[in-house]
Parts: sequence; C-alpha cells; structure tokens
Amino acid sequence: MSFINLDQLPFIGMSHEFVGETQGAPFSAYIVTAKPGQGPPLHTHPYVEVAFTIEGCATITVGDEQREVKAGGIVVIPAGTPHRFINSGDTTLRQIDIHASSRFMQTNLT
Repeated sequence: MSFINLDQLPFIGMSHEFVGETQGAPFSAYIVTAKPGQGPPLHTHPYVEVAFTIEGCATITVGDEQREVKAGGIVVIPAGTPHRFINSGDTTLRQIDIHASSRFMQTNLT
C-alpha cells in the first residue's frame, strides 16, 4: 500500500503520470491539466484506455469519429484505435485517462 500526493508524480507535458508498475498497481493514468488548444498527437495503445473528463471540454477523435466531450463525459477507447484529444474550450481541461496497463505504451502516428 502506498499513499502519494498528485504533486509527487512526474509532470510531463500537460499531465501528471501515475505509472502502475512503480506504484504496485495493474493500471496507469495520465492526470491531465491541458491549456486551451493543448492535446497529444494522434496515437495508439495496445490496450484499452478510458478518458474521464472532469472539467472543461475537449474534442476527442477515436478512429473515424470525432465528438465534443464536456465535464462528466466518459470515453472508452478500444485497444489499437487511433485517437487524440484537444482542449477545445477556453478554460483548463482536466481529465483522468486510465490505461489498462501497468506502464504506458504509446505509438504516435503524426
């Protein structure tokens, strides 16, 4: 068992990174704090990802589908599916992206 604070996690780009294999957990998570216009490139993971939008709004692309997701929205992204998000609002986007892996594995497509 471990107790940690968010500020103890590495902050890279726009996210705190919770790496499961470091914390003794079977999953990993990005705790996103994105400024307007910010977002990752189109990418894939070899496992399922679930994105929970906590605050703000984002335009999320999953495969050939694109939708605006607001606070309270949950998106399930199948393994191997190209996806990305961008903060499409004018306030901070906060989301928690759960990765069904104890470590991050990402292939950027752009």
